[in-house]
Amino acid sequence: MSTPATRSDEPITVDRYTTSARINHWVTAVCLILLALSGFALVHSSLFFLTVFFGGGEVTRIIHPWLGVVVFFGYVGLFIRFWRTCLLAPEDITWLLHLNDAMTGHEEKLPEVGKYNPGQKGYFWGMSVMVVVLLVSGLVIWDQYFDTYTTIEQKRIAVLVHSIAAMMAICGLIVHVHMVLWERGTLRAMTRGWVTGGWGWKHHRKWLRQAITGKTGGHVGAPPAE
Repeated sequence: MSTPATRSDEPITVDRYTTSARINHWVTAVCLILLALSGFALVHSSLFFLTVFFGGGEVTRIIHPWLGVVVFFGYVGLFIRFWRTCLLAPEDITWLLHLNDAMTGHEEKLPEVGKYNPGQKGYFWGMSVMVVVLLVSGLVIWDQYFDTYTTIEQKRIAVLVHSIAAMMAICGLIVHVHMVLWERGTLRAMTRGWVTGGWGWKHHRKWLRQAITGKTGGHVGAPPAE
């Protein structure tokens, strides 16, 4: 496949996410935020005021588990799309050994990585586990449909597990958002679907090489019209 011609006055851009992948991501992300807010509203009386965003306490109690179901299936879609690119690669070990360089912005000292670095891969697999734990523990305490299938003691354990998993998932989400905003140009990948060649060269050089040569189906060209 021939490399598309470029012009000196136009920055090279590389497709990173398809439209369907971006829709899948944002539906899951928005529902996850709503799930967290409704969960906070139900977990403690001091946060009960959050129920106003959902139409009251009773409505919040009803829609919270259904939001969890949407998040689960949304994440299943993300998992199917990205699990292969999130498998551990040999260069990831070296990257982790130089984590301090990554945190201090000295990426020139790091090995070239593919579409995701080890930190992003860790978040992906960690959230995969948390989503499953949240679903299973949530079903145990979803009394409207599953009350007779579990004991009181099992429900108590499930509430504790559910709460811990929820806090871990929320903390992971906060870190994820922070890193996206910290790395300039990253958010554009999930809003417009493309990144600049400079961004790819700095953060994901191995992936950029693959995209340019066509090994991953990437397309390189001028930025789309604003």
